[in-house]
Amino acid sequence: MRINVLGVGYDNVTMAEAAARGAALLDAGGTHYVVTPNPEIVETCRVDPEAMAAVNGADLVLPDGIGVIYGARMLKTPLKERVPGIEFGAAMIDYCAKNQKSVYLLGAKPGVAETAAEHLKRRFDGLIVAGTHDGYFKDDAAAAALIRESGAAMALVCLGAPKQEIFMARYGEATGARLLMGLGGALDVFAGVAQRAPEFYIKHNLEWLYRLLKNPSRAGRMVKLPLFLLHVAQSKRGS
Repeated sequence: MRINVLGVGYDNVTMAEAAARGAALLDAGGTHYVVTPNPEIVETCRVDPEAMAAVNGADLVLPDGIGVIYGARMLKTPLKERVPGIEFGAAMIDYCAKNQKSVYLLGAKPGVAETAAEHLKRRFDGLIVAGTHDGYFKDDAAAAALIRESGAAMALVCLGAPKQEIFMARYGEATGARLLMGLGGALDVFAGVAQRAPEFYIKHNLEWLYRLLKNPSRAGRMVKLPLFLLHVAQSKRGS
């Protein structure tokens, strides 16, 4: 049973449990997809029914963002732990490398996915990258066809929310991949274009602060975190 936070149903799993379920989905028949909604994405879902349906239609919904953990706790339905999408993605890439399953990288600015592919192949011995494409495409069906033609077992879909979630919901089966994951800016980090927060910030659940300090233009987006917690508090009072 999923934990409901403002209409988004989260799977109550640890990182290890999430990775095990991701591996099981990858090994199963059919096509599956994983989403990692943080408070900002939840706020988008509240006003975008298609985004909400795409998120809740995922086979695995992971709580990426300490705000989600706080929100679930406020609602007296605590989640086990935060499951950062980039860490989950790395765990699944490692699984693919160890089991000869190829990966497709979709998203980011031109050239970033290719750089990420080279970095990931050095990091994960044996990794097979079936193909790459930037996120600046206009034809979703054509992008899905490229993934299918590559024969990739798994695809990282890094288009930003809610575009990536809607893409996976609409075109997941068309890609032919067994598992798709919506991972936002993960390719930038894997490529070294963007840096993840230092260990201190991660350990103290302050990655959001580090991103804000590094990029003050994110302030407008960061406003959604207190807005999210306000909506959680209102939801609690109304229940």
